[in-house]
Formats: sequence, C-alpha cells, structure tokens
Amino acid sequence: MFPQEFIICFHKHVRIERFVIQSYFREKEKDLVHTEGHHQNEETVARDGSTTYLRFIIVSTCGHFPSVHSISAEGTVI
Repeated sequence: MFPQEFIICFHKHVRIERFVIQSYFREKEKDLVHTEGHHQNEETVARDGSTTYLRFIIVSTCGHFPSVHSISAEGTVI
C-alpha cells in the first residue's frame, strides 16, 4: 500500500513561500504527533520554491488509512 503519492498542478508557474498540510494518521521523518480526533498540521517554508507541480509522497502511516484533508500554499504567480 505504500508509498502513496499525489501531485498538485498549478495553472501557471508560481513561487511558493510556504505551505501547510492538514492530515490524519500520517508519519514523516520528523515526528507528527497523532491525537485521536485531531488533524496533524505541518508547516513548511520553501526556499527558491518556483514550480508548476507539487508532488507529495506518503511513505508510512501510524494507523490503517492516512488522509490529507487540505493543503494551503502562499506565494505569487511568476
């Protein structure tokens, strides 16, 4: 079942400054604390982050089924 991945495609080339991932039952190299009934929030600051695509890979889980509920990105269109 793992790894699982998904790709987000932007309509134009963008420069991303930071993004926040809201998920459930997801693990990462750095520990994301799982609290029953609460989402895990991970904020990432991008360096030189100009892109048209974002690829996310879920390599493991701390439960049966991991889920990503939202991804918020801040940036500008290039």
